[in-house]
Amino acid sequence: MKEEAHPMDLSYLGAGLAALGVLGPGIGIGILAGMSSSAIGRNPDAAGQIRGLAIILAAFAEGLGVLAIVVGILSLFV
Repeated sequence: MKEEAHPMDLSYLGAGLAALGVLGPGIGIGILAGMSSSAIGRNPDAAGQIRGLAIILAAFAEGLGVLAIVVGILSLFV
């Protein structure tokens, strides 16, 4: 028996929608960078603490972006 492709294969649409999860972390990192540079400008003595916290928070946000990409790729193959 020959297997026919379904005319409405929505796996590509699902992968694209899952990959849209990268937009949130990208916007969040931009806001974080703006706010941290503003905070360092207002209080230069706390620059080390602010910079360290900003790096940790950016890493968390970037992890969510990578997770969204992995879910999008996995939805193509499963």
